[in-house]
Amino acid sequence: MPVIQPLSEPEAQDAYLFREGTHSRLYDLMGCHLLKEGGARFAVWAPNAESVTVVGDWNHWSGDADPLAPSADGTGIWQGHAPHAAPGQAYKYRIRSRFGGYTVDKADPFAFCAELPPATASRICELSYEWNDAEWMATRAARNALDAPMSVYEVHLGSWRRREGRFMGYREIAHELAAYVKEMGFTHVELMPVTEHPFYGSWGYQTTGYFAPTARFGSPQDFMYLVDHLHQNGIGVLLDWVPSHFPTDEHGLAFFDGTHLYEHADPRQGFHPEWNSSIFNYGRAEVRSFLVSSGLFWLDRYHLDGLRVDAVASMLYLDYARKHGEWIPNRHGGRENLEAIDFLRTLNRAVYREHPDTITVAEESTAWPRVSRPTDMDGLGFGEKWNMGWMHDVLAYMKEEPIHRKYHHHKMTFSLVYAFHENFVLPLSHDEVVHGKGSLLGKMPGDQWQQFANLRALFGFMWAHPGKKLLFMGGEFGQRREWTHDGELEWWVCDLEGHGGLQRLVAQLNRVYRGAPALYQQDFSASGFEWVAADDADASVFAFLRKPRDGQPPLLVVSNMTPVPRTN
Repeated sequence: MPVIQPLSEPEAQDAYLFREGTHSRLYDLMGCHLLKEGGARFAVWAPNAESVTVVGDWNHWSGDADPLAPSADGTGIWQGHAPHAAPGQAYKYRIRSRFGGYTVDKADPFAFCAELPPATASRICELSYEWNDAEWMATRAARNALDAPMSVYEVHLGSWRRREGRFMGYREIAHELAAYVKEMGFTHVELMPVTEHPFYGSWGYQTTGYFAPTARFGSPQDFMYLVDHLHQNGIGVLLDWVPSHFPTDEHGLAFFDGTHLYEHADPRQGFHPEWNSSIFNYGRAEVRSFLVSSGLFWLDRYHLDGLRVDAVASMLYLDYARKHGEWIPNRHGGRENLEAIDFLRTLNRAVYREHPDTITVAEESTAWPRVSRPTDMDGLGFGEKWNMGWMHDVLAYMKEEPIHRKYHHHKMTFSLVYAFHENFVLPLSHDEVVHGKGSLLGKMPGDQWQQFANLRALFGFMWAHPGKKLLFMGGEFGQRREWTHDGELEWWVCDLEGHGGLQRLVAQLNRVYRGAPALYQQDFSASGFEWVAADDADASVFAFLRKPRDGQPPLLVVSNMTPVPRTN
């Protein structure tokens, strides 16, 4: 057994914050770090291990060459120095548990990069990069402000474009994506999860590498280049981030040291029946430190402009996707997950304390109150929240034949009853064009001409409605088939007039939107909106004013949702 060294003062402070659940930079302490004198230092949290060794390319995956020692602070962190470890080499931790002699090889939870899937080892790497986005970073506080225009293009990197059937790399896609998004007038892109994930078909939502961009598209520096290039073109970058659950793959976080370390042991709390995945134990301080550190890591080291936090509703409710008897009430007998609430508030406080010029966005599908209100106002602390109710109602309305829409008029007006209760984003996301739901164009009634007319009307209404905008890739030109991750978008249809015309319309809507303060300055204030005609159900017409600040002239918006011409 290696010799246990006494703690220095900085290490003692790290240990205290780690066990308190407030350490926000654990990635500086944990994982693999190259040393100037050669080799690398390793540290992993495995409090129920009997022994931990680092196995990798340099020691021929031998379990005897590079043992780690448990820290003297009682945190359960094992650490040590592997003198022959070198950049680019693959490695894992071989953990022997105190319970039943269970032995397993685990990827590094704090690894900065990983092997190309389906291989599952971590790789030794460093994160040096010379950034060229100083102008963006100096101005992004204004660009990300709640009174600024925000029109977001949601992208899945593996299927936006391909080259002869293969994935494009981060650097390769950077130039095409930046040019396209700039031409289309979007202010931000939102990347579906790029955190490392073993199953490509999970779209990144089954994360194993919370500190590693997926190797499918290149190195950490390649991903930095993508963000850097988008910034240099005036485009913000949001990351879809998944602290709600994680996969049960053997090399991942589940049953990490022979115990349920990151997840709850009781499946009524620790297993997600809908996604067959593990649920984080938010009540464990070390797990909170891990997750907060991951969220901040992407803002610290990759200059990302915000986090879209996935599946927040599944975190907030103990009975989410569970039947009676399949969940455990909280200490008050309720279904609210008090530990998850505390974690989300801790996360948002940390993000806005360390990076006040960024934004957090909640994908939260219920009527949970004050999601996008500050924590000192009893809110969850998010900057914005997806308006799932608006999305469901508006799509349900648009699917109706125009002659029947007068019977569903309320679906287009109801969102204004609660529009200013939260800081809402209007999302037409990937979730609406998969699993048999068809494409946006395919949801529209009528023949092809009518479908395009309906989609143009929907986009016009959306861009004028209070709230920031989000559109999933392909929707802007009327992709015909529903989205699949196994190919690229149907770019060829852009040469057809209906599709090309829709694409030009979206670009024009973005230009009008960004140039009209009335359409964005008071997105989250009732003083920025006034109905002119809310109840003309027979004509299926909606008219309202959008108002800027400082008494400037308002903008009149009129939407006609039937093919009947309206004059005066």
